[in-house]
Amino acid sequence: MNPITFSKMSGSGNDFIIIDNRSRGLDDHNLSQFITSVCRRKMSVGADGLILIEPSDKADFRWRFYNSDGSRAEMCGNGARCATRFAYVNGIAGQNLTFETDAGIVSGQVNADRAMVKMPDPTDLRLDYSIELAGGPLTVSSINTGVPHVVIMQDAIETVDVFGLGREIRNHEAFAPAGTNVNFICQQGSGCLAIRTYERGVEDETLACGTGSIASALVSSIKLHWTSPIHLLTRSQESLTIHFAEDSGNFSNVFLEGDARIIYTAQLGEDAWKL
Repeated sequence: MNPITFSKMSGSGNDFIIIDNRSRGLDDHNLSQFITSVCRRKMSVGADGLILIEPSDKADFRWRFYNSDGSRAEMCGNGARCATRFAYVNGIAGQNLTFETDAGIVSGQVNADRAMVKMPDPTDLRLDYSIELAGGPLTVSSINTGVPHVVIMQDAIETVDVFGLGREIRNHEAFAPAGTNVNFICQQGSGCLAIRTYERGVEDETLACGTGSIASALVSSIKLHWTSPIHLLTRSQESLTIHFAEDSGNFSNVFLEGDARIIYTAQLGEDAWKL
């Protein structure tokens, strides 16, 4: 395989390898192995996920999004923002654009180094129900914001065992067979939350999660009677802003806004995906 040009991007600390694959230079042969190899930290480029930009007959482009373990995901909010800015900077689409995802058509807008995307309307909101864990019952809420998320309110999140507790909830029978992402949040003042997230597919805590921030904002808007917008302070100390409309617990016009940084553009050589 010839060297592959890519960009490394970061959306509030959520990092991605993005490849312009409109010419189909990267085929599906051993694709999962390729993704897990290049997403390895210290051994290769390292990333939370990989995004392929491809042709679409329904929008400006189509994306395929993969977690770092090679699994495909329907949606990733921070990835969507990075793909939006990547497409604009590389002349694939204009400042206002649309792209095709497994969760539907997503629209995006670029403003300098920030990007905002309109997300699919969330579904399956459930508030304050109990699940049984090894340490006893735990009250959680959940919502699907393109991918499933559990949201847990805490008095403080610095001491939460995000990896251990997150992994247990992620694999809990209540969320089988697909599993769930897990968000721990606490109030930081009116209209602002601190958040830590265990991400399915990455199988660890990440510095930010767009769909998790949306899930946390929407759950909090009901429980705390907050209105749009709501700000999330991520583990990277970057902020994400969630805009939305709400009517009797039904959400629409959900937008995710934040930074989308192009860290560097380079080429992947064969050593990058060698096992």
